[in-house]
Amino acid sequence: MASISKTNAARLLEAAGVQFELVPYEVDESNLAADHVAAQLGEPVEQVFKTLVLRGDRNGLFVCVMPGDMEVDLKVAAKISGNKSCAMLHVKELLPETGYIRGGCSPIGMKKPLPTFIYESALLYDHIYVSAGIRGLQIKINPEDLIRFVGADIYPI
Repeated sequence: MASISKTNAARLLEAAGVQFELVPYEVDESNLAADHVAAQLGEPVEQVFKTLVLRGDRNGLFVCVMPGDMEVDLKVAAKISGNKSCAMLHVKELLPETGYIRGGCSPIGMKKPLPTFIYESALLYDHIYVSAGIRGLQIKINPEDLIRFVGADIYPI
């Protein structure tokens, strides 16, 4: 089996002594959706969380980490982040702003720390999956460890 290269997100967790597991999956460039990732992992899509970066009209960039089967409610996201309105960050801005690409955006280890909001259902599980920072690799982590590590707030977003 090929060795799994450690991503920046994995190195940061390791350095902090946070327990996690790197889990590879087969990438389909034509389908980067969370349900495809979940199917590859053999896990329920509700346990595979996607990392969305949004821009608020008042407070700039922030992150919503939510189950793969949900869509972000922009009104709620704006409210919890202290904005009047917000929109998804354009895909062309993702790499320069976060250091990550679409389909490989991790809530861990962005270029600069951003306010992060994790959907409350994460707490229903012993572990959830989030991107390890590249396509084809997920981090399996206890949600409370992730929340503590990134300094996230829990919200019904």
